[in-house]
Amino acid sequence: MDQYYILVILLLILAAVDLVVGVSNDAVNFLNSAIGSKVASRNVILVTAAFGILVGASFSSGMMSLPRTGIFNPEYFTFSDVMVIFMAVMITDVILLDLYNSLGMPTSTTVSIIFELLGAAVATSALILFSKGEINSAEIFEMINHEKAVQVIVSIFLSVALAFTIGAIVQWLSRLLFTFRGNRLRSYFSIVFGATAMTIIVYFLLIKGAKDAIFMTTDLKVVIKENAILISAYVFVIGLVISAISQKFWKYDPLKIVVLMGTFSLAMAFAGNDLVNFVGVPISGFQSYEIWKLSGVGADQFLMKSLAIDVAAPSTLLYISGIIMVLTLWFSEKARRVTETEVKLGAHGSVNEKFKPHKMAYALVSATERIANGVIDIIPRKWNTNVNWRFRLLADTNNNRPAFDLVRASVNLMVASVLIAFASSLRLPLSTTYVSFMVAMGTSLADRAWGSGSAPYRVAGVLNVIGGWFLTALGAFVGAGLIAVVIYFGGFWVTLLLFLIAFGLLIKSNFPKSYRRIIGKKS
Repeated sequence: MDQYYILVILLLILAAVDLVVGVSNDAVNFLNSAIGSKVASRNVILVTAAFGILVGASFSSGMMSLPRTGIFNPEYFTFSDVMVIFMAVMITDVILLDLYNSLGMPTSTTVSIIFELLGAAVATSALILFSKGEINSAEIFEMINHEKAVQVIVSIFLSVALAFTIGAIVQWLSRLLFTFRGNRLRSYFSIVFGATAMTIIVYFLLIKGAKDAIFMTTDLKVVIKENAILISAYVFVIGLVISAISQKFWKYDPLKIVVLMGTFSLAMAFAGNDLVNFVGVPISGFQSYEIWKLSGVGADQFLMKSLAIDVAAPSTLLYISGIIMVLTLWFSEKARRVTETEVKLGAHGSVNEKFKPHKMAYALVSATERIANGVIDIIPRKWNTNVNWRFRLLADTNNNRPAFDLVRASVNLMVASVLIAFASSLRLPLSTTYVSFMVAMGTSLADRAWGSGSAPYRVAGVLNVIGGWFLTALGAFVGAGLIAVVIYFGGFWVTLLLFLIAFGLLIKSNFPKSYRRIIGKKS
């Protein structure tokens, strides 16, 4: 058994671990609205999301283009070089995501994997050129797909601002229709609003969630694209019928159907399209090993031109990945911790605040209040009174009430689905984490969930999370680059040591001390 075969096995082990830490972080994207609104019991919500994950993973074509050609140009790298890059990326990703999970902070697995690939590839490129005595920045730029990194950075700024703004506007308008008190027209609004939301979510499911499914042939994609308006019209009519029947005869709020549908569709899209973030690098490593083994050329001489050809992942591996993600979703305590962070930041009323306010938070709150007061002075008093009445939350002594209602949960899912589907149609590298989180924060602000007392705490929390996103990019780039240098010079045994260190840190982080003591006694 050669050392590269062992490295491939380590990559596959890291793939399973990365699925666990990745799902623990990304689960917030599709669970937040359902859990925060308490649309159903936690078990029902998890079953809905789990079904979406299994469908998404099973139907995914599993195209692994990102780690193969998305960041670096493989024709410049030998097999030994790409194994250095892949090992550095996976070790860094597992440690970085688990750190964020321990802190209960949502971050982007897409950004982390892209900047890890970029950091490891840049470091390896510099070492290759240094060994040839011809290192210069122009050569490195030729070996690296630097345009991808620029796209991701730009998308961070755009997605943060756009998702927050649109989420706030749509929620404000929705609250004008659906007051906390309810009225005679609410039942009719619910039917139309529910049908509209269902139409948007189904469209999102076709454009984003199922675009790479195994049953989506080129002809079928063309048919869907050319008949998008007609399909949407049919779905809207069906949605009206379902909403009317559920409300009139079953006495079931149509918005509950919307929230559960949205949870399913976002979970399916996550499993179908973000799977590459967790298993793309290990699969590319395994396929690289097979290509090199057939060549008969030395590992440090065989150039990986064949990686430029996009290859689908084995279907068996996709099924296994789906099962691992479902088990993680169900049993991961850290997934609950990350979800609780976002739910608390958007909750109505007082909660046990996780973040402490700071000067920047106070300054932003103060500036926002001055702007709001200026707008109020312009608007007629009668209008202000009417609007304030619609946003006034009913007094409720029930300590078990939802963090927010079904209206806001539906808006969260609907707006996030629209933005993600639109970005996907334009092939923009938009992060589902950034969109989902910022939409939820925008709707919270518009729904007046942030009172004068809680606003500094919530704003501080949002700023901390956003700051963490940029630290993700920086930490991923620097961390993967440093580990790539260590592996490049240290070779196989140093790589094995780094793997054991990463694995040990994960065990220490994810298992209680008492349980680790039991394991130690048994061993």
